[in-house]
Amino acid sequence: MSQETNGKMGLASLTLFNVCAVLVIDTLTASASLGPSAITWWLITLAIFVIPYGLISSELGTTYPGEGGIYDWVKRAFGTKWAVRTTWYYWINVALWMPAVYIMFAGMFAEMFVPGLSLWWQIAMCVGLTAITIYICNVSVDAGVWVTNLGAIAKVAVIGVLGIGGFLYAFEHGVANEFTLASMTPSFDSALGFLPVIIFNLLGFELIACMGDEIKNPRKDIPKSIFLSAATVTGLYIFGTLGILLALPVEEVGLVSGIISTLKTLFGEGTFGTAMVYIVGILALITFVANMVTWTMGASRAAMEAAQQGELPEAVAKEDPVHKTPVGANNITGIISAVVIVLYGLSSGESDELFWSVFAFSSCIFLLPYLLMFPAHVKLRLQDPERERPFKVPGGLTTQYIICAICTFFIAQAVLLFIFPEIFVGVIDWNYTIPVAIGIVVTVLIGEVLLAGAMKRLRSIKQH
Repeated sequence: MSQETNGKMGLASLTLFNVCAVLVIDTLTASASLGPSAITWWLITLAIFVIPYGLISSELGTTYPGEGGIYDWVKRAFGTKWAVRTTWYYWINVALWMPAVYIMFAGMFAEMFVPGLSLWWQIAMCVGLTAITIYICNVSVDAGVWVTNLGAIAKVAVIGVLGIGGFLYAFEHGVANEFTLASMTPSFDSALGFLPVIIFNLLGFELIACMGDEIKNPRKDIPKSIFLSAATVTGLYIFGTLGILLALPVEEVGLVSGIISTLKTLFGEGTFGTAMVYIVGILALITFVANMVTWTMGASRAAMEAAQQGELPEAVAKEDPVHKTPVGANNITGIISAVVIVLYGLSSGESDELFWSVFAFSSCIFLLPYLLMFPAHVKLRLQDPERERPFKVPGGLTTQYIICAICTFFIAQAVLLFIFPEIFVGVIDWNYTIPVAIGIVVTVLIGEVLLAGAMKRLRSIKQH
């Protein structure tokens, strides 16, 4: 029997989808805030975390194909309760992350075109962008794939300009930061608070498994696309971070303004320079929308499958009869995102602080399912040893335990540093930590309420 399906996504589309899902421009400045040691941290993370993570994602994605992805793997390994929690975190984090991405979009847009644009106009822009994102995801998978492909190309272009421009600028004007053995050696200073961004920036390779029947040849193409995109993404991140640090002193790298500041430094104030800032800046803004489309497509599809089995509320299960898109999950994502945007607008504050607090909160929720995904790999090896594994992580069971422990440790320390960014230098900023921690606790508690409802529905279904 042929492994081919009627899916629309081949190796090229899958790789672009993964590049678009994983490669994020909006947090490039946060990784650059680590200074020259960021380059070393990228390489360490690639070698110790990304390669094992890619191997595990490839095995799980080809052994248990379907539209459930991480939800399906956790359900098989640990049962329905943990699967419901996983789907809730994986899905709702998109609605919580979208505000952070669009806060940065509005801040960059204002800096380029309307300096001094009021906070509430920026909030309105964020809500409008949320509506556009949900519309694209509701229209069709084809439209979504087209946007993600465009987004992947735009991301590569932006990072290419930052990297090449940084080298050319340094050649002409000198290097903005010292790249010495001492400065590139990882240290446990206050900048380490930005380290979890590197972990965050390299997660999402398993998202492609959620596309299920949309993939032409999942057994062959999922592993290939994961490793092609992992190599591409890590290389591009290092190149873009290096470009920023060659042009801007680390203390001048702003979380929201950093990319535009770098472009202005690279190209100057002349007519050509201004035009280049606008062109590359607009490409960066396009990538923000593309990223949200990619994640909404994948996470909503997983949530819809769970809801259709009674594991999330019925409203999440709604599927468009024509386009077969998860309109229920998409629309709820949009509503929650809009509410969070307005709530953060009411709390106001500096755009950098606003971006980082929303981003850190949503990122912690995003990371929680991975604390289950890696142990699920080992559990499934133990409880389902006879299943054919088209792609298998090399090594025996001891090797699987080791790589599972390493990957889980990376995720756990990222969660810790998102909540307590300066804990390794003995400082806790409770004004920052308490709101982030409250957001996480409230989100987890809502998940527990939904879980109770899900278990009640499932018991009712069994009785009938």
